[in-house]
Amino acid sequence: MAAPIIVHPPDAEGGWRVVAGGRTLGTAHHVYDLLDLLQEVGLEPADVHLDDPGLIEWRGGGAYSWEPGSGDSA
Repeated sequence: MAAPIIVHPPDAEGGWRVVAGGRTLGTAHHVYDLLDLLQEVGLEPADVHLDDPGLIEWRGGGAYSWEPGSGDSA
């Protein structure tokens, strides 16, 4: 089963598009932005494990790669 949250590689401005259930939640520029977006779909930050592949599929970069250009390597 695919992860319910997909974080796409960063765009030219460094924003990571976040999708849940086929719906774009927004763009995260920092891990705090991601946690805010996930709250919109009922996930509390304390319950989110960013490196849980059953929850989040990272397409480029990863849970701990938020520096500019970090999405260039998978």
